[in-house]
Amino acid sequence: MEQYRNQIKHIASTVLPSRTGAADTIHKAGTNDGWHGAILEEGPFKPEADRYHLYIGLFCPFAHRVNLVRHLKGLTDIISLDVVKAYPKGDDEGWPGWQFPKTVDEYHDSTTDRLFGSAFLHEVYFRADKEYKGRYSVPVLWDKKKNTIVNTESGELLRWLPTAFNSILPEEYAKIDLYPPHLRAHIDAVTAWMQPDLNIGVYKTGFAPDQETYDKNVIPVFAALNKLEEIVHAHGGPYLLGNELTELDIRLYATLIRFDVAYVQHFKCNLGTIRHDYPNLHNWLKNLYWNVKGFKETTNFRHIKENYTKSHPGINPKAITPMGPFPDIDEGFEPDFLKLPVGAIKLPAVVERQATLESPTTPSKAAL
Repeated sequence: MEQYRNQIKHIASTVLPSRTGAADTIHKAGTNDGWHGAILEEGPFKPEADRYHLYIGLFCPFAHRVNLVRHLKGLTDIISLDVVKAYPKGDDEGWPGWQFPKTVDEYHDSTTDRLFGSAFLHEVYFRADKEYKGRYSVPVLWDKKKNTIVNTESGELLRWLPTAFNSILPEEYAKIDLYPPHLRAHIDAVTAWMQPDLNIGVYKTGFAPDQETYDKNVIPVFAALNKLEEIVHAHGGPYLLGNELTELDIRLYATLIRFDVAYVQHFKCNLGTIRHDYPNLHNWLKNLYWNVKGFKETTNFRHIKENYTKSHPGINPKAITPMGPFPDIDEGFEPDFLKLPVGAIKLPAVVERQATLESPTTPSKAAL
């Protein structure tokens, strides 16, 4: 049980937007604390092209969020990228951790460490702090000029990275605001329960060490899905809050694109599926994947499936990766969300939990 708590605590610590790096210590050397720097016009990390390098895993939903921002904000030529292999992961304590392939042909769509030639991601961490005591997770944003880590916390990166390079971006990208002032209250209201109940909830369910813990945590996952199904329908799509793509869509996409192909089977989140039980969320997901540049490009189903099924021997000891579902994601998009029925899992405990979740009001057309 203690190991379970530590796993969930680690996952939660990487996804919550807690600090900006401007006033706080960027990293406490020799501890298990991550890095909390931020790219700012006034500060040690300034917005410059080809200064920063991002390490991710295509399997990780939290690293996926950061890579999505990199694509959506036109940063692919400004921030370079390396990708670790989807497995093996290492032991329960995270050692030796994620690996880089020896050659680009070893594991499709992964890369060697093109900065340092590292065999393991932990070598990058130790370059920044030789006495680091924490886990070696993705994402990692590296500063090539100062030769150190800027930030390792995906929640913080998701919050400040969308505006960090606006001063050097073309107007078409600089004007994209994923946390617009008129929608911040709505974004914060949904994030307050979506993050713990769904984004982290799938992990609390999947890593449950006993039946009681599993039963307790699977209910909030589907209560959150029920509520999100209502929200996207009420706002009429194509995004969660209406006509504007926001941080919420990125948070949700990184979880839902993995739901049917990994969480249903591997994490036992099988009270329902997105494609069969949630018509509006399914429609929303298909639109992002097929029609919005950056979403398909940052999604790799092989890495996703093989990471989960081959990295958790306690859950899947034979490391067999299921072929299904087929296809990984359906095609077809209905622009008018109001034509779609509102789906739900109607298990009484799920419905009861759903009733406790705050729903944002529909933004006015003027605001949008």
